[in-house]
Amino acid sequence: MANTHFTGPVYSTNGFVGAITGNITGNVTGNVTGNVTGNVTGKLTGQVQDSVQNLSGAGAANLTTGTTFCTSTGAGNVVTLANGTAGQAGLRKTIVHSTKGASGTIVVTPATASGFVTVTLTNVGSAVSLMFTGAAWVVLSTNGGTIA
Repeated sequence: MANTHFTGPVYSTNGFVGAITGNITGNVTGNVTGNVTGNVTGKLTGQVQDSVQNLSGAGAANLTTGTTFCTSTGAGNVVTLANGTAGQAGLRKTIVHSTKGASGTIVVTPATASGFVTVTLTNVGSAVSLMFTGAAWVVLSTNGGTIA
């Protein structure tokens, strides 16, 4: 049924397989497996699993995944975080010190920060969760990070 268009409610007893392009308005009950591109507005109930970036040493944390796992390769590995756009207010990013090499530390340094300059993650498992306000990054929480 390639390029089939429907108007009105569409029901399936066996689910839908394949790409769905367009807007979905209303409630979705059941599991969604695959990628969602676009905005989700409304209440999400259940587990949300975001994609992950793996970064070794110094570098840039991306804005396309919710979490960056960092492997430190030495003291003071700077992990930069670019600003989002004004339309990305509410964007969240978590950075985790996942693996420690030598005497490694991760120094999270956003392009524009509000209320802090850096967050240093020294131990494996230390992490920081940030949110972009549309103008700057703010710290939501930290587990073992040093805010400066």
